[in-house]
Amino acid sequence: MQKKASRRRSTTCRPNKRKLLHLPRQIQKRRKFLEEGLTPLVEKYWFQRYDLFSRYDEGIKMDEQGWYSVTPEKIAITHAKRCENATVIDCFAGVGGNAIQFASMCYHVVAIEIDPLKVDMAINNAKIYGVEDYIDFIVGDFFQLAPSLKGDIVFLSPPWGGPSYKWVKIFILDLLKPKDGYEIFQAAQAITPNIIMFLPRNVDLHQVEELCWLSSPPLQVEIEKNYVRSNLKGVTVYFGGTAASSQCGSS
Repeated sequence: MQKKASRRRSTTCRPNKRKLLHLPRQIQKRRKFLEEGLTPLVEKYWFQRYDLFSRYDEGIKMDEQGWYSVTPEKIAITHAKRCENATVIDCFAGVGGNAIQFASMCYHVVAIEIDPLKVDMAINNAKIYGVEDYIDFIVGDFFQLAPSLKGDIVFLSPPWGGPSYKWVKIFILDLLKPKDGYEIFQAAQAITPNIIMFLPRNVDLHQVEELCWLSSPPLQVEIEKNYVRSNLKGVTVYFGGTAASSQCGSS
């Protein structure tokens, strides 16, 4: 009797056609990323560039820190809607993400940034959105300028210490830069009780609520979680007239 030849399944690894179809697009994106001279640290943020600035392709400029610290446009618009017809002081303006959206809805914006290169980028970005005439950009230290500033609303989005903030289980206000959250808040409070703070998603909310007790009588406070594409990006805290009717300690 002849033995039937046994059939063996081929073990040759076949490429995934779906992945191959997307490969040229991925290579093209990667090439464009490298052509823009961006560092590996900001690569992940580059793929989110239209969430940061919807008009990115029109010539938006950011430095490395700007890539991971600028407020996503959708969230910046949410902040601006609380400030309609007001004069807003953006104390840590960076490359202008918030200032641009404030300028689209407010009477006037004072944007303060200690880094002159970031200010140049912010001016460029404001021109792309056509709002440069509504923003006074100031190169300077917010803490030195605070005693002379006047405005209806103060916006605070101080540096969070870089992308590593997300690895901290609970982000305490002492980790904010260039000073701790209490000092930053008190400097703003000397200007107006109407304050908006944009903070990390893992911030200690109990500490945040305590800030309203730095005023007498205590300020109203409202805490809002901010999402982009269903991903939690940060927490916004509204104080004073920018908040809803929640009383201090009751939110």
